[in-house]
Amino acid sequence: MNILTVEHVKKSYGLRVLFDDVTFAIDGGQKLGLIGLNGAGKTTLLKIIAGLTDTDSGDIWRNPKARIHYLPQEPQFVAGHTVLESVLDGDLPVMKLLQRYEEAVQRDDDAAVVALSAEMDEQQAWELEAHAKIILSKLGISNFSQSVDELSGGQRKRLGLARALIMPCDLLIMDEPTNHLDDKTILWLEEYLRDSKAAILLSTHDRYFLDCVADSMIELDRGHVYTYVGNYGQYLEQRQARLEREEASEAKRRNLIRREKAWIQRGAQARSTKQKARKERYEQLCAIEAGKPIGEVEMFDTSVRLGKTIIDIDDMAFGYDPARPLFQHVTYHVVKHDRIGIIGENGVGKSTLLKVLAGQLAPTAGTVTIGQTVRFGFFTQQLPQFDEGMRVIDYVQEHGHFVTNQFGQRISATRLLDQFLFTEEMQYTYIAKLSGGERRRLYLLRLLMDQPNVLLLDEPTNDLDIPTLTVLERYLDTFQGVVLVVSHDRYFLDRVVDKLFTLEKGTWDRFYGDYSEYLEEKYSHHQEKKGEKATAPSITKTNITPAKTKAGLTSRQEEELRRITEELPRYEAMLKGLNAAIAAAGSNYEEVESLLSEQKETQEKVDALTERWCELEDLKA
Repeated sequence: MNILTVEHVKKSYGLRVLFDDVTFAIDGGQKLGLIGLNGAGKTTLLKIIAGLTDTDSGDIWRNPKARIHYLPQEPQFVAGHTVLESVLDGDLPVMKLLQRYEEAVQRDDDAAVVALSAEMDEQQAWELEAHAKIILSKLGISNFSQSVDELSGGQRKRLGLARALIMPCDLLIMDEPTNHLDDKTILWLEEYLRDSKAAILLSTHDRYFLDCVADSMIELDRGHVYTYVGNYGQYLEQRQARLEREEASEAKRRNLIRREKAWIQRGAQARSTKQKARKERYEQLCAIEAGKPIGEVEMFDTSVRLGKTIIDIDDMAFGYDPARPLFQHVTYHVVKHDRIGIIGENGVGKSTLLKVLAGQLAPTAGTVTIGQTVRFGFFTQQLPQFDEGMRVIDYVQEHGHFVTNQFGQRISATRLLDQFLFTEEMQYTYIAKLSGGERRRLYLLRLLMDQPNVLLLDEPTNDLDIPTLTVLERYLDTFQGVVLVVSHDRYFLDRVVDKLFTLEKGTWDRFYGDYSEYLEEKYSHHQEKKGEKATAPSITKTNITPAKTKAGLTSRQEEELRRITEELPRYEAMLKGLNAAIAAAGSNYEEVESLLSEQKETQEKVDALTERWCELEDLKA
């Protein structure tokens, strides 16, 4: 069944064209992912499809027999309603019946309760209520009589998700459904949506989620829409092929312009009336917008140098109620180039742990010692108050037009803005005109301009688009300092960290490896305790970066080869930076000696990784 068809849709805000000539269709049971830069118009397109925003031009046909439900990033609820009343707040007759029943219970109207109970038996409304309670429990909400006014932002998002999931519909539209969900809940949601018979259209930055759920992809890129058949991994392959074709076409266009320009400048003959058509052709070629895609922008590390002591944690604990600590017995010596992910369910104290490490909260037991050279960059979930009348470039340059990092590189604010996908035009845009995701990107860049050498990142992937996440990941590859990150983004954790702090019900532990390895080990232990055969959950990195099976390698060796392939460029970048720093140090022998020592350690690491990489490559044959 064709649920919806979009034909030649255009949408602008003032002089800015979000997208033009958007055409695609959604059929029953189809699962589509929507991808694009922040500010490209993803949320606007979702609202247009849901019928909440008008188009400038074009047509949208919605099947009159199809029911469409939209889950926004910030769901709205009736003030004073309970959790159960809010999740059952819909216009279906059975939901109206349940609402009347709940109202009768709230006002202790026994006669109405009895009458409505009989009617609910007839319409099997109890099943819907039971289903709603199960979904709420799966999403971590157990107090069904709690007022929605008392819920946190994350709880309200999960309540809105529960309402969307129990709503019978043919097309479910979801805007960032994985925000504020922990890894366990995301895995459950993946399975739920994959098994759903409804069509799904969702915008999310979670690449594993897209790879698992979506069977088609829609990309908003420079005002145009491109459709691809397949999951996220297949989309990457097809997109790369498209960009290569565009690059070849652009090269041909530039060559043709050069030839036409040489001809047009030849003189009087070129200006004769009989050559008017050729002149017009030249003008048309020059008018074509190249629309260059995001390319391989050179990355610049902005950090300043770290000393030997960074963060020493000794038997540390913290709890707002000392009798019930969020975590305790935390002992760890942070070393250079540490990449640490902090994971756990919502409410276990992940953000609080970052605040304790940053010195914003004092531990209730034990000590946290911060090195004298440490300069924190704390990226919090809450955005700062922006001056809406300030331009992007002025905000970034408030503390200077340039930064000079530990390798002597002098980096301008404009180059960093370009690195983080702010075009020249956007750099002179007022902050008031930026989207929420663009503001988070700007906030991150301003933080890096302050040259931190220890980055504390609290859910950095929320509201950031996939291209920006790719840029951030590449920046962290070159970053010479320490990174501690709280995130539910499994792909981001696999890509960035090499060890984990795990928080669970007042306990703390550490794990050496990335998130997928942790999950595989945890799941294995859980199954072994139950006496079942261990089967790892379906979030494999090979889904995102497809590769041929290596017949000569075991699965563990394949994973080791993948990790070396990711780690080696990072250490090579470190070595390149150290070589530049040694050259810049000149006659400062004390600094040169320290740098040479670190250079030797890094070179040994590069050599060891290279040697092991060669061994594994030989085994593939």
